[in-house]
Amino acid sequence: MTLVADDAAVVESTGEAPIQSYLVTFNIRRFDPEVDAEPRWVDYDVELYPTDRVLDALHKIKWEVDGSLSFRRSCAHGICGSDAMRINGVNRLACKVLMRDMLPKNPKKQLTITIEPIRGLPVEKDLVVDMEPFFEKWRRAHGFFEPGANPPDDFATVAPDSPARQEVDAGIECINCGVCYAACDVVAWNPDYLGPAALNRAWTLVNDVRDRGQAARLEAVSGDAGCQSCHTHMSCTEHCPKALAPTFAIAGLKRATARSALKRLSARHFRRSA
Repeated sequence: MTLVADDAAVVESTGEAPIQSYLVTFNIRRFDPEVDAEPRWVDYDVELYPTDRVLDALHKIKWEVDGSLSFRRSCAHGICGSDAMRINGVNRLACKVLMRDMLPKNPKKQLTITIEPIRGLPVEKDLVVDMEPFFEKWRRAHGFFEPGANPPDDFATVAPDSPARQEVDAGIECINCGVCYAACDVVAWNPDYLGPAALNRAWTLVNDVRDRGQAARLEAVSGDAGCQSCHTHMSCTEHCPKALAPTFAIAGLKRATARSALKRLSARHFRRSA
């Protein structure tokens, strides 16, 4: 990290000290399948302010230094979830990482930030990954509302203070950024595992009294690739940029699938007894 702004003229004209800017080195993992046989690391030096975000740095690199750099972004305010990437080895949203939180205490120390795509998903180019496997698991977990064959004209109202709604409050604001999926240790060694985002979505629908697909959904998330494979490492909850708790949702699914299995066994037993 190199201090850039030291402008005595600014102090003299305004009476206020200028905002310090810093020269930061970004070590970015690049990969273009059309020209690269293997990924490569490229360094970029960018002048930034403490109030800038990592996404601002990527914009400066793309707009002012190397227009070939590819990454996703949309709202830039932590709502769309499109700019998930590994920053210094941690899966995060680039738009939510402030430079002031990355700067070392010693201003003379050179700061280098590594940027690479999130793990667990195929890399299309540079920091852009193919999200289709992520959403395919979302669909496998029946992460969509099932109104039934003959849905009522007027759906039941779910009160905010109802037990069902309170059960899903910890996960209903998921933006499907993929950070929890990339941070999950089980996903890393079991590619078939549905992942915390898909299971979190399933849990919200299990608690939706209006949904008519509960039986199929519980069956979908109870297999070897479902909720029972979660080891409760808490990595998904620790890294979620929205401060949600997918681990809590998965624990709820474990209880729900266990109750469902017991009901099926009981029904089978009574049929045999009869």
